Amino acid sequence: MSNSTSTQELILPCDDQQQQQNEDDYYDLDDYDIDESYYFYVINAILSGTARLNVLLPTVTILAFSIFAPLLTDDGECNTLNRWLMGTFLTLLAVSCVFFTLTDSFRSATGRLYYGVVTFRGIWTFNGGKKKPRMPSDYRLRWSDLFYASLSLVSFLAFAGLHQDVVKCYYPALPRKVTNTLPLVVGFFVSILFVVFPSKRRGIGYPFLLQRDPFYSKT
Repeated sequence: MSNSTSTQELILPCDDQQQQQNEDDYYDLDDYDIDESYYFYVINAILSGTARLNVLLPTVTILAFSIFAPLLTDDGECNTLNRWLMGTFLTLLAVSCVFFTLTDSFRSATGRLYYGVVTFRGIWTFNGGKKKPRMPSDYRLRWSDLFYASLSLVSFLAFAGLHQDVVKCYYPALPRKVTNTLPLVVGFFVSILFVVFPSKRRGIGYPFLLQRDPFYSKT
């Protein structure tokens, strides 16, 4: 009888220890899941912010400039006509940077997508129709829109204005250190500002995959 009692006393602590270990594993699993979900959230935020840089930064405008700049400046060997052509082209591209930053979109009740330009009175749609978003106040021009437009314009001018062909055409005496360093510095800081303070506009060129992104969804 005493042997049976001793055996039970040995088994009970083992069972308690096993149960405690299982509970510890359970809590550790919950903590791991929480940490994992947090890491996924951070990674998603970084990737989403990086993808938005392709919209906020004038990447298409810079690409167009890189293609036509050597032609319009004759590889930096400019005459008066080349300077006028290049100046006009730069002005048009600078205006396009500001314009595309101030565009936005909304969907009607039927799901149709409308694009327009934000104004102080609301969004002005390109097709001239009378369709209006459900929350017109969200589509009014704000100071933040001018901030994003200024950043886009500054980043483009820093790249285009210090392009080697433009420098040779307009100000050939500019030090090479300035032309090599300043565009990188400006682009770096502008990119950080766009990621830290993301725009909620969904204008022309907005990625389709980000249309339902909850991280920057409109409130």
